[in-house]
Amino acid sequence: MKLGVVVDTLGRDENRIKAKAITMNSTPTLLNKAAMRKYEDLEIPCQFMLASYVWVDGSGIHIRSKDRTFDFIPKIPKDLPIWYFDGSNTSQAKDENSDTYIFPQVIYHDPFRRGSHILVLADTYMFNYQPTPTNHRKSCLQLCEKSEVEEPWFGFNQEFFLTTTDGRPLGWPPGGFPAPPGPYYCATGANRIVARDLMEAFYRCCLFAGIQINGINPGTTPSQWNFQVGPSPGIRAADDLWMARYILARLAEEYGTVATFLPQPIPDWPGNGTLVYFSSKDMREDDGILVIERAIDKLARRHGAHINEYDANNGLDNAKRLTGKNGLPHIKDFTAGVANRGCSVRIPRHVSEDKKGYFEDRRPAANADPYRVISIMLKTCIFDE
Repeated sequence: MKLGVVVDTLGRDENRIKAKAITMNSTPTLLNKAAMRKYEDLEIPCQFMLASYVWVDGSGIHIRSKDRTFDFIPKIPKDLPIWYFDGSNTSQAKDENSDTYIFPQVIYHDPFRRGSHILVLADTYMFNYQPTPTNHRKSCLQLCEKSEVEEPWFGFNQEFFLTTTDGRPLGWPPGGFPAPPGPYYCATGANRIVARDLMEAFYRCCLFAGIQINGINPGTTPSQWNFQVGPSPGIRAADDLWMARYILARLAEEYGTVATFLPQPIPDWPGNGTLVYFSSKDMREDDGILVIERAIDKLARRHGAHINEYDANNGLDNAKRLTGKNGLPHIKDFTAGVANRGCSVRIPRHVSEDKKGYFEDRRPAANADPYRVISIMLKTCIFDE
């Protein structure tokens, strides 16, 4: 027997052992999920409604939730009580003063429990009722209200990878890489597409919840997907994006996978962004292209300030993604162009031809907080900071 064959046989045996260990370790989880099916049809007494409070934790990336029973159906967020949680376990408070408040802000239909049950997007406050460091919603809302006369609209294109629980992209060969990017984008076929069933479920769940989701599509590598929310006036697209991220994480949990918003999960491969679309009333009117060009000039002058706001780690995560490769600009450079996805800011072809519309900022990372993105876009393009 040749040495190569010996090594290959040993490798296969080792993989069988690993597969058996994984199967043994995962059996209780499978049994639990099977047992859960017996109770899903249990009727909840009609006088009760279940609410999942959802909030952003101290990482500025991850989302937490906890559930509560009510004996009434709220019509607006203010009908719901302010609640609290243990902020010492979410990096939002100290052990000796751990109660952290969550204020209900937006109500969505619950696609998991359905019926009259709801998801509640909330923001977080410290013991003294001041916003926690990762609560950027309050200041964003103030800016949106201040700029209402300009009628700003936002949309987001969220890119992400689906991975195993140990971080390996779904559909990638164990210990190796798939064929180079190209054949996977918006493709069909089991040899190119991963987890379409999960994404179809996600699409429907978002629509049921009341999220203004505009579309989904496979990304440029296996296991990468995109979804779009908006365009919506003011803060709504940011609210919808956070709740969509939560629903995606919950669904991925059901499918035994993980949705990762790391800007650069695999070195030297296309990364993940949260591309933002922006327009004001003047941009959408005749000759709005002139307003768009002036806004892009303002963005160029504040490139560094925007980079600091465009990921959860003040630009450090995005530096791994914006390298000037894989059709993306370099983090140190600001560029703009028509229909050029290698630029920092893209003017879509139809906008250039119609001479009005919107522009796309391609710099925000996948883990960007959309409230921070909206805030600095308004500060630069509307308030001329």
